[in-house]
Amino acid sequence: MAIQWFPGHMNKAKKAIADRIKTVDMVIEMLDARLPASSENPLLAQLSKGKPKLKILNKQDLADPERTTIWLNHYNQQAHTQAIALDASEKGATAKITQACRQMMPNRGGLDKPLRVLICGIPNVGKSTLINGMIGKKSAKTGNEPGITKAEQRLFLADDFWLYDTPGMLWPKIIVEESGYNLAASGAVGRNALDEEEVALALLDYLRRHYLILLQNRYSPDKDPSSHWDDVAWLEWIAQKRGARLAGGRVNYQKAAEVILTDFREGAMGRITLETPNQWEQWLKIARKREAELKAQREAKKAARNGQNPQE
Repeated sequence: MAIQWFPGHMNKAKKAIADRIKTVDMVIEMLDARLPASSENPLLAQLSKGKPKLKILNKQDLADPERTTIWLNHYNQQAHTQAIALDASEKGATAKITQACRQMMPNRGGLDKPLRVLICGIPNVGKSTLINGMIGKKSAKTGNEPGITKAEQRLFLADDFWLYDTPGMLWPKIIVEESGYNLAASGAVGRNALDEEEVALALLDYLRRHYLILLQNRYSPDKDPSSHWDDVAWLEWIAQKRGARLAGGRVNYQKAAEVILTDFREGAMGRITLETPNQWEQWLKIARKREAELKAQREAKKAARNGQNPQE
């Protein structure tokens, strides 16, 4: 199942960002440290072309620290880009961010040339929590459901540091299938746009191949499940451990799926990152090839129809 979620307010957010980009000096993009590339908005890359970018890998406390280091190196090698990792609620986040921004834009500062920064990210990435911590009061709405912030806000971190907060935004078409599942697992996608059981199975499939020990530690303290179990066997085992049963003893797959997704989002299984730069490049390569093949098929069908009906 392809995961897509682009409600109406996100289209408005896209237009707002396109307008605001013209007036700012640089862009802060918040990423989820557990899925950096999947949470990187390709629309933003188009809209902010030529602007210096600070990429914040948020929720680093939930992510695999070794993989976070790999991702930071990956982004810091890119032109006009700096990357830092943090937890939005950590003390010192404000100083770390403002210092990085000022280093990237040394010619901006003072009342006559305030540093104007646009901050954006996907839904539920923790942007509002970060902003509330930076300004020292509750200004941005927060919640566990994506799409809480729906209008732009201008915030003053200092007399010469203006921060423009924008609504969380995905993009109209997610072409990388793995990316869609990772976004859904993280909580960035509205519940009405996904099948939680399918997302949980995809998550379990990745975890059993890359984080098997964490799975075993979380769900089988009294038994060592076979490493050869597939994702369905793991979901059924978790259902048994958590009492997810229906009448007649049948497995409640929905409840079991909710357990695994909640545990992942809250970090109950341990520190996990669902992708590496190399994995992402492979997924993207396959997705682009698939998109090119689909485009060729559509064009071939269109040509065939035109050939059969020249007047169309």
